Amino acid sequence: MKNELKSFQLNLLNLRPWLILLAVIWLLASVGLGWLVNSLLIIFGLLLLAPIAAFFGFRWWLQRNLVADQCPVCGYEFTGLNNSQLQCPNCQELLLVQNSHFQRFTPEGTIDVTAVEVPAKSLEE
Repeated sequence: MKNELKSFQLNLLNLRPWLILLAVIWLLASVGLGWLVNSLLIIFGLLLLAPIAAFFGFRWWLQRNLVADQCPVCGYEFTGLNNSQLQCPNCQELLLVQNSHFQRFTPEGTIDVTAVEVPAKSLEE
């Protein structure tokens, strides 16, 4: 009798997941499955579409904000993000990226002067 009781309990333990699944299906069938199926499809669709939309959105943003230009000091060509401040990797000059061009960063009150080379022969004449 004791062995039969243990085998019956083991059989119930083996059937427990199936009984829970059956109870959940019965409960969902009594409430209605339409909302559940629709919500699962929407979640599954969002999980598939969100990375694709993020990829193309990031590419669009990068095309609008990535600037490839030359350093105005040393002429080294590199890239930076529009409307940001960065440092030239070649000459270490602080630069601002504005209107898709690199400009030297000058603190307020600084006058930026561009030097012009004059050949010595023109001065003698």
